[in-house]
Amino acid sequence: MNTGTVLQCIVYETAPILRAISFIAEGALFMPDQTPNLSLPFILPAQAQKHITHNEAIELLDMIVQLTLESTTAITPPATANEGQAWALGTGATGDWTGQDNMIATWRGGGWLFVAPRDGWQAWVKDIAAMQVLTGGSWVTQGELPPLENLPGLGVNATSDPTNRLSVSSDATLLNNDGSDHQLKINKASVGDTASLLYQSAFAGRAEMGLAGEDDFSIKVSADGSIWTTALSISAGSGRAQFSGVLALTPGAEPVSAVAGDVYFDSGSAKLRCYDGSIWYDLF
Repeated sequence: MNTGTVLQCIVYETAPILRAISFIAEGALFMPDQTPNLSLPFILPAQAQKHITHNEAIELLDMIVQLTLESTTAITPPATANEGQAWALGTGATGDWTGQDNMIATWRGGGWLFVAPRDGWQAWVKDIAAMQVLTGGSWVTQGELPPLENLPGLGVNATSDPTNRLSVSSDATLLNNDGSDHQLKINKASVGDTASLLYQSAFAGRAEMGLAGEDDFSIKVSADGSIWTTALSISAGSGRAQFSGVLALTPGAEPVSAVAGDVYFDSGSAKLRCYDGSIWYDLF
């Protein structure tokens, strides 16, 4: 045995002892028997059959490094498994996997080895052909959008809040048809509630149209966002339209194409005129 080999043997044999001494020097009450992250076993001072501990660590590294899983939702052991195959177990594992929910089961040396994964572990998952990361105890596909049902809020280039649960900051918003019609529905709970479109300037209301506190359709305007005037109200029962203020018609010439019921203010005669389908009548 040459000098280099002797030195290697000395370092190999004394390394565990030196590690133990360092833990004592740092004030540790005991020396851990495994690594903190991957739980790989240490070779302890004066330990017999060191190869067993060493091989166990190599076995774990062989599984964890470049981790490949057959599935991340498995609960039933396969009838046969190849050496090194691994599954991430779901809830309600059965058979040889009973009691090992959420563990990783890998077939090694003719039996099952169970390892507890930690958040942040990544694996290639064969049955979905995708990379997944353990996040909050669940395997999540990288790049996959979270579930979009029953979201508490959604902001597009903006931040939602408890009142404006959908907030969009954009130059325009497009709601397109899917082949034929398209409806935008605004539903209120009862007659006394409001279902309307509110138009604002610098977040101060200036105009509102819809069902404001009643089932009649109305258009309201405001100069300051606090005092509102109903400009137009249409009865839900009769369809009758009522203007609350002055109705101003811009004077103009007699319409070229008119239908019965058309009204205009004639600029030449300064009269309000109505068409009955054949003749124009002066109303005053």
